[in-house]
Amino acid sequence: MAGGNERSMKALREVWRRAENSLCADCGKPDPDWASSTLGVFICLSCSGIHRNIPSISKVKSLKMDHWDDAQVQFLAKHGNAVTKATYEAHIPIYYYQPTYHDCQVLREQWIRAKYERKEFTEPGKHLPYADGVKEGILWKRGRDNGQFLPRKFLLSEREGCLKYFTKQDAKEPKINIKIDVINATFQPVKIGNPNGLQITYLKDNKTRNIFVYHESGKEVVDWFNAIRSVQFHYLKVAFPIASDNEIKNRLTRNFLKEGYMEKTGPKQREAFKKRWFTLDHRRLMYFKDPLDAFAKGEVFVGSRENGYSVQKGLPSGTQGNFSWHYGITIVTPDREYLFTCETESDQLDWIAAFTSVINQAMTPQEYAIEAYFKFKS
Repeated sequence: MAGGNERSMKALREVWRRAENSLCADCGKPDPDWASSTLGVFICLSCSGIHRNIPSISKVKSLKMDHWDDAQVQFLAKHGNAVTKATYEAHIPIYYYQPTYHDCQVLREQWIRAKYERKEFTEPGKHLPYADGVKEGILWKRGRDNGQFLPRKFLLSEREGCLKYFTKQDAKEPKINIKIDVINATFQPVKIGNPNGLQITYLKDNKTRNIFVYHESGKEVVDWFNAIRSVQFHYLKVAFPIASDNEIKNRLTRNFLKEGYMEKTGPKQREAFKKRWFTLDHRRLMYFKDPLDAFAKGEVFVGSRENGYSVQKGLPSGTQGNFSWHYGITIVTPDREYLFTCETESDQLDWIAAFTSVINQAMTPQEYAIEAYFKFKS
């Protein structure tokens, strides 16, 4: 640390070392080395950049490089992460998505602004824009065939238990009516090419369909995301009355376990390997010709180890078919083997870790039903 007298430096180090301050107050990243002198929280470098964009609320300083005077150190000692969280995170709805350092910028920024700027969670019963059970507005949606983003009216209704979108603002009938219990939503700024890009995925005839949308306002798109989670939560509370709130929370929107390119061959394992974009959504491994395709070209069910599923490093000896990538993966199912190749060893190990995490989990009754459907259609 530069500047300041030894007494202030020692006091600052003592506050900094408290267990409560060992993680970023906003995203949970370990070893934060910045702090807000006006809020009294310890934060990471990334979150400090967001705080810096709200100068009327937060003044940030480096714990290593900046000078802290006695009054500022005393303020930090009086507050810290635990005390500040008790105020600004006192009444967070259970369905509200609290991002981590793994999440994208727009989620983390709106979480920080919701806490400190808008003070959405400081008192019970406060009106929240995503808690009304209904939300209507315009989102820019990517066309399935032409790839153009056009404004479309979306309507989310808890009473009807669905999400609809309309091709025209004055249209009486929706283009699509999606049941709320089959929806997933996850932010995909890189894939979509927009910092506020949101991927909405749903099941239609037990097949996965993707919708890609964005909104110019980061607040608005995050409000849509949490509104979907709110409606899902209340729908599932009725559908599963004996389930705990945390059990239901774990069934709301989820991030994909892994995405990226691999090569695959066909069922005869003699065809040339083709490069495809893969998405692992828990037990569904989907592959697409293009990351922004509306429909998957195929899906593979990944079951549990106790039901005969496993993942192996490498390809079976004597594998035929041309492939340009040489880091192989074999998924073994009760019916057949699926062969893939990765561009790098790092990709290979990451995919194997993701598959292993799924295979090591016991299957639920609902997943047995999905497995039966996959076997039936094959």
